[in-house]
Formats: sequence, C-alpha cells, structure tokens
Amino acid sequence: MPQQAPSILLVDDDTDLLRLLTMRLSAAGYQVSTAESAEAALAQLAVAQPTLVISDVRLPGLDGLQLFDEIRAQHPALPVILLTAHGTIPDAVDATSRGAFAYLTKPFDSHELLDKVCQATSLSPGAQDADDGGDSRWREEIISRSQAMADVLAEARLVAATDASVLIAGDSGAGKELLARAIHRASPRARKPFVAINCGAIPEQLLESELFGHVKGAFTGAQTSRQGLFQTADGGTLFLDEIGDMPPALQVKLLRALQERTVRPVGSNEAIPVDVRVLSATHRDLDGAMAEGQFRPDLFYRLNVVRLRLPSLAERREDIPLLAQHFLTQLAEKYRKTLHGFAPDALEALVAAPWPGNVRQLVNAVEQMCALSTSPLIPLTLVQRALQAESPTQVLNYANAKQRFERGYLSQLLKLTAGNVADAARLADRNRTEFYRLLQRHGLVPQHFRGDVVPMDELSGSGDKKNALNSST
Repeated sequence: MPQQAPSILLVDDDTDLLRLLTMRLSAAGYQVSTAESAEAALAQLAVAQPTLVISDVRLPGLDGLQLFDEIRAQHPALPVILLTAHGTIPDAVDATSRGAFAYLTKPFDSHELLDKVCQATSLSPGAQDADDGGDSRWREEIISRSQAMADVLAEARLVAATDASVLIAGDSGAGKELLARAIHRASPRARKPFVAINCGAIPEQLLESELFGHVKGAFTGAQTSRQGLFQTADGGTLFLDEIGDMPPALQVKLLRALQERTVRPVGSNEAIPVDVRVLSATHRDLDGAMAEGQFRPDLFYRLNVVRLRLPSLAERREDIPLLAQHFLTQLAEKYRKTLHGFAPDALEALVAAPWPGNVRQLVNAVEQMCALSTSPLIPLTLVQRALQAESPTQVLNYANAKQRFERGYLSQLLKLTAGNVADAARLADRNRTEFYRLLQRHGLVPQHFRGDVVPMDELSGSGDKKNALNSST
C-alpha cells in the first residue's frame, strides 16, 4: 500500500501568500490545507490532524503564538513552523525554546522553507507513527525527532517482532535501558515481565544468585530459597545491562543458560526450564575485550545476533531542545514551579555543550537549573553554572569550535553597534538578509543589545506579507 503524502496546514490571513505557499508545497508532493485565522485552524485540527502546521505569527484574533500554545496543549507531538517578520523574532525565538519546531524570518528562501518542512514531516512523531501502524506507545519513553534516533528505532521495531538476542552498544547515559524497554513493549512478549539488572553493579558472589536464584542453605545467610531473575522474567524479557563487566566465571554459566534454556539455582542439582528473550547492553568495546581474553567469544556471538548502536547526545543535537523542555516540564511539576522554557541564549548553550554524560547528564543539569531558577525562563547563567563541572581542558571538535566562535563574533558586532543590524552586517561584510539568517541560526535577538531603543521600522509592523517569498519562489 503506497504511503500517504504528508499533510500540511497553512495558517495566514494573506490569501495571496497562502496561494503561493500552497502551489510551492503541492508541487513538492505535500497535501496542503489552509486557514485564514487561528480559530479556523483549530476547528480544522479538531476534525483531522495534519503532519505539520505552518503559521504566520501575526494573525487577526488569536495570533500565531496563541495558536502554537493551543496546539502544544492539545496535540503536543504536532510540529509547528512559525513565519515571522523581524519585529516578532523574539516571540518566535521564545516559542522555539518552548517546543516550536522552527521559525523562518521573512523574507525567506523557499528552498530553506522546503528543507525545514522536509525535516519536520520526516522526523515528526506523526511520521514515525505511520511506520508503526499508528501506534507509537512502544517507544513513548524515547523523546526524539532526530534522524539518527529514527534509524535506530526503525531497526528496533523490526527486530522486536523476532526472538533474536540484541546487543545495544552506546555510551553511558545514552538511554540503553529505555531502548531495551521499547523493544520489549513492541515484541510479542510485551504482556510478560521486563526484568533489568546491571551486571557491573553487583559483586560476583551475589550476581550468580541474582540471575539464577539459590536454594535454602546454599551459602551463609541463605535462610530461604529464592527465584533468580531468569525465572522472574519467564515468558518475557531479561535485560543484562553492562554485560561487558560480567566476571569471566559467570560468563560460562550465562552461556550455558542461553544455550540450554535452563537455569540451575546456586546449591541445586536441578535444572529449571525458562523461556526468556535476552537483551544486553554495554558501553565497552567488546571486540577489544575479546582480544584481551576478558570476554568469551562464544557468549558474544550468542548475545550479538543483532547489534543496535545508540547515538550519543552529541550525535543527535537536534533532540537537545526537545529533551530539555521535556525534562523541564516534568521537573517543574516536581518542584512546584512555573517554568515555561529556556532563554534563547541558554538553549543555544545547551545545544552547543559537549554532554559527555549524555542524556543522564542533561537530566541532572536541567534539574539543577529548575531547582535554582527564579524566573519562568531558564537564563544562560544557570546553564553555564550547571555546565561548570566540565573539564576546562576538554577539546571541542571543529564544528563546535566554529559555532562558538561565530556566535561570539556576532554578539560582539551587535554589542558594538548597539543592536543595529544594518551597521553590524556592514562591518561583517554581509548583506542584511544573510546577517539576519546568521542571527536566527544562533538564536541572537538584536533587541537584546539595544537597551530601550526600538527602531522605527519595527514599530511599523511586519510589512507587506506579499513580499514574504523572495525571488527564488
């Protein structure tokens, strides 16, 4: 059955612009519907949900930002792209920090629009739901819209239907157990137990008993018999986290249990049959561990029927705003605080940070910011404080170093010109449109550098919407 084209709802009170955008997006293969007000858009959303909403910020009645808030409340997974004039950039930046997919500044390049639309429709949860047959509950704990995670989830969805053993590789804190839980929920074993154990966190003498159980009197303190986790997970899934840290002696017993599908409790001569699907994970290089004799090759091949590699947070930076906002919402409720999101420069700092501790470190940082924040928007100072634990000698990669330099350079120009974009662009030897795009990329708002001075061209409104598409349209 052919896949249905992504659907887009356009919201703008300029009928000429709606016609132009409809023609452009239809020619690109999208299904397009239109609304001339936020109220009309909400009425359409009540009937059918599109893949993406594109809305102007300035609308009669409810404006585009209020429409975004309504969509966020009613359809939290629906991506929204905002179209904004220069005078409404701060509002659009604020909305982006609160979860809007992107914003484009008028006049915008139609190719840039199509790129953003392609990203939003291909990476949105709605698009992934279509691949899942409309049911995304199996991966509901995994917050992502990046292509790197989409590729991993697609493979996980396929392997979940089988009983194959899966080895999940990835850095500490990347979310390996969340992926294992998602595979379990998508599998035929979903109604049976999911049991997890960290093989590196339990002493060797106790780990055997934890896995296989023991009988009364098997060792000092064993006053009663006890089932092991293999038996607890019978019919379901057993997740062996940090399998690379399992002691060699136990690797032999684990291999026997997997091959014979039986377990023998400590102190017992009786083999007990078990029906368990094993998922395992490690941050170690098991190929190197095998070469050094620290991990059994026969156990490795038994566990590594399918290998999934979970990307680090630095490899899925487009997920950082989404994850940070998700954690902030949860933690604001925990601390009973009114927190709406992150200031633009704070969000930029979060995205640019190295995050060696991955998602676990991000959660910790957001919790610290939440506990210390005294304003609805998390400021840059709190982000910097949360990141102070990073090693000052850590070397940035080229892309991060370039991004940091470019943002600092643009900030200095805006400070030097008191936020005058024309003067700053002239000093940078760039045309004004290109300079605005650079500012947009780095989340820099000229008004923040102007004090109380507001240029007359921004007091006059958004200008003629019919000029929203440039000559490339």
